[in-house]
Amino acid sequence: MRLGLALGYWGRGPNPAHLELACAAEELGYHSVWTAEAWGSDAFTPLTWIAAHTSRIGLGTAVAQMAARTPTATAMHALTLDHLSGGRMMLGLGLSGPQVVEGWYGRPFPSSPLTATREYVDVIRQVLRREAPVELDGRFHAHPYGGADGTGLGKPLKAITHPLRPDIPVLLGAEGPKNIAQTTRIADGWLPLYWSPTRTDAYEASLTGLRDGFLVAPMVRAHVCDDVAEGLLPVKAMLGFYIGGMGHAARNFHADLMARMGYGDEARRIQDLFLAGRRDEAVLAVPDAFADEISLVGPRQRIAERLELWRTGPVTDLLVTSPDPNTLRVLADLNA
Repeated sequence: MRLGLALGYWGRGPNPAHLELACAAEELGYHSVWTAEAWGSDAFTPLTWIAAHTSRIGLGTAVAQMAARTPTATAMHALTLDHLSGGRMMLGLGLSGPQVVEGWYGRPFPSSPLTATREYVDVIRQVLRREAPVELDGRFHAHPYGGADGTGLGKPLKAITHPLRPDIPVLLGAEGPKNIAQTTRIADGWLPLYWSPTRTDAYEASLTGLRDGFLVAPMVRAHVCDDVAEGLLPVKAMLGFYIGGMGHAARNFHADLMARMGYGDEARRIQDLFLAGRRDEAVLAVPDAFADEISLVGPRQRIAERLELWRTGPVTDLLVTSPDPNTLRVLADLNA
């Protein structure tokens, strides 16, 4: 099981510690570093900055949002950064939800998310293979565009730039059972948002027959500390925001996932409190048990014991979220 560093996206502004953490992770032997985007900073620019200050560590997006760019634009980002970094790029993609797609990107959420995702990946694969001009008779990502509001003058094009690697790994951040199952067929890896090593049955049906080399790379909040309850507070704050605020009350994929993992009543309670403006209460309503099973928090020995659970399943890469260099060092030692 390899280690990665998950930096996420910026808050109010750039985090000056991110570059230092990325360089430290490279020195500690971490396999990869990952950036994200929501509705503020983008995923590719910080990753390019990190690429310029490192030489070995893999560079991934976890995740870049599909609604933010056409699939050809995303492929251009990936092949450009892969060249500049000497072949270190890994492309993690996510569809996001209706609240973000329609509220931030100003476009309709696809009526068939599975089809939209499949077409998006297909176009990216065509660009990177560069075997022929890109053509797809697609429902959401047709190339060339053939809509009634078009000119009819579009023609299939092939990337001017020859990709350094035609097989840049493509990973998907999928949450629903059908989406996860499709991911195992069309992608090179899966980026679970929440992974519990004690509840792998929640995904078992979707992960049957994984092919060799398929990556399973969940994110995990980690903190070496004496007080477990205190160490879990950032995990609960994250969960409170995602489950309560990252989606509509009637359609929130994160809350649905929490329910499938056995915490349906708690997920609804968190949503109700968050949407009522009682955010502090929503965070406190996150069960310690749930926060604990999807994270690595506590004294070194406790983390060592729990890390063994993560090694028993299909996880290939553990993407660690931690602002603490000491925690990164301890995990590197324990995983050596």
